Order: sequence, then structure tokens, then C-alpha cells
Amino acid sequence: MATLILVLQLLILLIPPSLPQNLHPSDLTALLSIKATLTDLSPTNPFFSTWNLTAPDPCSSFAGLTCTLHRVTALSLGAPSFPLAGTLPASLSLLTNLTQLLLSPGLVTGPIPLQLAQLTNLRVLSLPSNRLTGPIPTALSALRHLHTLDLSCNQLSGSVPPTLTDLPQLKILILASNSLSGTLPKTVNSPLLHLDLKDNKIRGPLPSSLPSSLRYLSLSQNLMWGPLPNGLQLLSELAFLDLSMNRFAGPMPAQLFSLPALSNIFLQRNNLSGGLGSGLRTGPVPGSIVDLSHNSLSGELSSVLEGVESLFLNNNRFAGEVPEAYVKSVWRGSTRLLYLQHNYLTGIPLQEGVVLPDAASLCVSYNCMVPPPAVVMTCPASAGGVVTRPAAQCSVFGNTRG
Repeated sequence: MATLILVLQLLILLIPPSLPQNLHPSDLTALLSIKATLTDLSPTNPFFSTWNLTAPDPCSSFAGLTCTLHRVTALSLGAPSFPLAGTLPASLSLLTNLTQLLLSPGLVTGPIPLQLAQLTNLRVLSLPSNRLTGPIPTALSALRHLHTLDLSCNQLSGSVPPTLTDLPQLKILILASNSLSGTLPKTVNSPLLHLDLKDNKIRGPLPSSLPSSLRYLSLSQNLMWGPLPNGLQLLSELAFLDLSMNRFAGPMPAQLFSLPALSNIFLQRNNLSGGLGSGLRTGPVPGSIVDLSHNSLSGELSSVLEGVESLFLNNNRFAGEVPEAYVKSVWRGSTRLLYLQHNYLTGIPLQEGVVLPDAASLCVSYNCMVPPPAVVMTCPASAGGVVTRPAAQCSVFGNTRG
């Protein structure tokens, strides 16, 4: 790489002096190196077609470039219609005034250059949806001004560097859809608003303490286990929570459903047990989704989730009657989807002649009851064709659920 940079610097010296290069020499060296190591995949309108080496002012003519006082401050490589292949050069580190480095989805391969840690002014580093490999460089923890780090949808491996979640200004961390393993850092001290690590191979428990600033948390499709920490119910700003498709077990935090901003909760396909608990909700939330399906939740249903627009409680061990509040919520149109199939429920308080909205989806099949004639069920294919559980199952469950 040092040889390539030297060659590029010599080429710069050969550019006719009559053409003013309104760009710092080291920045121009970096740009020439980028053009040499990345390849256009668009034959008709390539991204680098504007990168003319003899251009008098690259800052105004090169695509994807933003400059301040003859220094590159933002670099956006490629675009949705102009994908790139190749590798990221270490000479990117010459762009010492860079605050934003963005790479559009493409076929860029190889590791993330360690030298990016020298870009100490960097605030946004976004390299999603390519084929980058290797570990996340621990050296990136030197980027003390970093606000956004998006390395999602690559082929990165290894663990999440524990010092990464100590960055003092990091607000958005997206590492989803890679092959990351190991456990999460025990402490998350960065003032994160958005944390997305879904679709990896991360193991171990959820950190007991997460930043109170969190609004979005997704760790779905990993190999995580252990109880859900009570610290979750302290995240008063949290609006989106997805811990689905892991191995979490034990009860849910008692006041989780009372968080004022939390409208989307995905905890399906874990090993959670116990009941729904109680709590106070502020009323119906348009667009809200709660999915607790495919767990081992039990006991009688409380009305804590009344008014959720799409509510999935199927494939658990709930017993007793469906709360009247849920039925009224469907009738009013606040709840548009209510899935209660594959439980041990014994009744639903729906009177003869009550007409549910056409847009409502209600399924109570395969419980310990015969649905009343007033129930027009709209069940998914996965519910099966059997309407009522065998009496033997209901009898055994009734004798053991206390």
C-alpha cells in the first residue's frame, strides 16, 4: 500500500501546473487510491466517470465529494444505481478532515482497514450491505467523535469490541446480519439511541444495565440466553424492543408493558414463562405490535395489553377466559388482530349477534373450549384445522397448572 501511495503522489506531480488542483495533495492521493482499488459495476453510467484526474476542482466535479477549505470532509462512495466492487484502501486514512464516510450497497470485499482509526474527526461511518470480512477493528474505538456506525449486512466475524460501546458520542450502532459471535460487552456506556445486532451468533445474557437513552433495541435471531433483566423496565424512552428467536427464559419484567413509549414488542420464540403481569397503559396505540407467541407463558390473561393493534399470544399455556376488555377492543376496532390459538383458554365473552369489524382477525382455535357461533375466526394456516383441544390435554393441564 505504501508503494501505491508513492506512485500516486508521483502521478500528482506530473499533472500540468496550469491546471489548479483546488484540493490538498494528500486528499488527492487518497482519492486516486480509492479509484484504483474500487471498480464500477454499472457499465452504462459508472460512479467514477466524473473522477477526472485533470479536473481543475475535484471538490466541485467529483461525485460523492464534499469539501471545506480544500479538504474532503464527506465522502459517499457509490449509489443504489452505481454499485462498487473491490476493496477499501488503507489510504483512506489520508483524508484526515473526513467527518462522514459512506459506502453504498455493493460487492466490496476484504477487511475494514485498521487505518480508519486515524480519521479522528469521523462522525459517521456507514459501510452496509457489502461483503466485508474479518473482525470489527478494535482500533475503531479511537474514534471519539463517532456518532453513527453501520456495518450491517456484511460477513464480519469475531466479537463486538467491548471498548466500542464506551465511545462517548456514539448514538447509533448497527451491526445486524453478520456472523458476529461471543458475548455482548458487560457494560454499555455510550449514550445509544439505536442498537441493532440482530441476525448474528451472539451468545450469553443481555447486559443488566443498558443506557436509559435507548429508543430502539434489536437482538433477535441470536443465541442469547438467561432471564430478561429488570433493567429493561427502566428504559423510559424505549419504543421498539425485539429479542425474538433467542433462548431467553424466566418471567418478563413486571412493568415492561407500562413503559410509556414502548409500542412494538417482539419476544416470540423464546422460553419465557410466568404470566403477563399487570401495569397501566395509556390506551390504544395505532400501529402497535406485541408478539409473545411460541413461549411457555401461563396463568390467566390480564388486560394489560388491551388496545394493542396486533396482539400475538398464541402457542403458550394461557388458561381461563379471554378478558372482556380484549373482546371490546376488537369490537371497537382498536385491536385489529388477536391471535390466541394453541393455548388452554376455556371461554370467550362474545355475545350472540355481536358483529366484529370486517378488518378484524380473531383466532381462538385449539383451546379448551368450543368457540361460540358468534366467533368468525380468521386463523393463519399454521393454526391447523382442529378447532378444540382433546379433552385429555385440557384435563391434564387443568390438574397441573396450579
